[in-house]
Amino acid sequence: MQLAKGVEWGLHCCLALAWLGDAEPVPTAKLAAVFDLPPPYLNKRLQALVRAGILSSSPGVRGGFRLARAPERITLMDVVVAIEGPDDPFRCTEIRQHGAGADAEPGEFAQPCGIATAMRRAELAWRRELAAQSLADLMAATPPASADRVRRYYARLSATAT
Repeated sequence: MQLAKGVEWGLHCCLALAWLGDAEPVPTAKLAAVFDLPPPYLNKRLQALVRAGILSSSPGVRGGFRLARAPERITLMDVVVAIEGPDDPFRCTEIRQHGAGADAEPGEFAQPCGIATAMRRAELAWRRELAAQSLADLMAATPPASADRVRRYYARLSATAT
């Protein structure tokens, strides 16, 4: 399974916003500059996080984004669902019942597809793992130098913008 790059971007931006704190909203352009991302596409991902209640946004010249909840209350799964949507990535279309399966004995397909069952178990384990990890957990596991680097870079961006 491959998630869209917007999930990675969203998680990194949430982490950066947590490190930067609530002092002022962070504009899309500055978040994009921190990670060298295209601002229009990043803004779409950030708006999805706003709709999910993960970020809040402020309009205007001094507007931007900040976390809408404490990092302890934002799970990795929250971000994935906000960006990717709630649908399962695997969808069984019962191809076993086509082709050679069209001649199956009555009742042969009464049990759920073994592949679909295995994929669903894996999906649920993946979702549980992501739901069990918060943004605060990521913050605690990240080297302090990473947070300091993002803060310094953001401070330089802010100083040159004024």
